[in-house]
Amino acid sequence: MTRVLVVDDEPQIVRALRINLKARGYEVDTAPDGRSALELASRHHPDVVILDLGLPDLDGVEVIEGLRGWLSVPIIVLSARHASGEKVAALDAGADDYVTKPFGMDELLARLRAAVRRSVPVEEAPKIVTEAFTVDLAARRITRDGADVRLTPTEWHVLELLVRNAGRLVGQRQLLREVWGPSYETETNYLRVYLAQLRRKLEPDPSRPRYLITEAGMGYRFEP
Repeated sequence: MTRVLVVDDEPQIVRALRINLKARGYEVDTAPDGRSALELASRHHPDVVILDLGLPDLDGVEVIEGLRGWLSVPIIVLSARHASGEKVAALDAGADDYVTKPFGMDELLARLRAAVRRSVPVEEAPKIVTEAFTVDLAARRITRDGADVRLTPTEWHVLELLVRNAGRLVGQRQLLREVWGPSYETETNYLRVYLAQLRRKLEPDPSRPRYLITEAGMGYRFEP
């Protein structure tokens, strides 16, 4: 069974999530604050975490950073904070998805299923070797000039989707939907920011990209 850790200080939300998740065969642990969440995670090793940012003791971003120190499972943020900066901070800290309150239970469960699918190791995941860098999807590792390249979780998700579709155009909406979720399909500025970051880290000449190609108005393509 997939074990879900729900971290939220609103009893009605916790109750609704517990009922819906258990009805669909998930094991559920709950924590009302950040410290309890970190302790539960260390004892029970969840397969996925649903986390509120507005906790009574720690900020949710601190909890994400604490979990990411040793845990690689998907983290879905569930928060009333709508500001773009809050979302980017959570995603850069290591969250895999961001759902704003109030939320639809069906959408949240769909995102949960998608996050769990993405976290399952894929056998024979491709290893792409270019003249500038190497991407090992199975090991979730990138090397350039003999050294590891550190990517944020969001940068990794964008690159992984492009690498798995090497040579093919990946549309803007598909990228936004797969990485950030269905409600972000028009946030094309996210893609410009993250592709620029990836080019700075991977391209020999970021101003003239060789590997991460923009198809104006359509999407992006990875050319190995």
